[in-house]
Amino acid sequence: MWNTEGGSAALLGVQMFMLIFAVGVLLGTLVGGGLCVRYLRREIAADVGPQLRQINLKIETLESVLNLALVSRYAELAASQNHAGSERTRLAGGS
Repeated sequence: MWNTEGGSAALLGVQMFMLIFAVGVLLGTLVGGGLCVRYLRREIAADVGPQLRQINLKIETLESVLNLALVSRYAELAASQNHAGSERTRLAGGS
């Protein structure tokens, strides 16, 4: 079946070994890359969750502070307008 003259069988054996080795290397690289991508995706998704919650809390705190500042400023403006209005009424001879 195989021609064993002149070392062609040995050459065929070496070629088969190299082919099997190359296929093994390629399959190992493919499987390893797939596992690496799967692991990285899981880790990235796991790490982002707590950071997003922390950022969300900071944004909510900032929103609360801004709302408090706006309400305080609005109350100051309303109080000063009421005070100015009562001064004008008093100076104009009102009650």
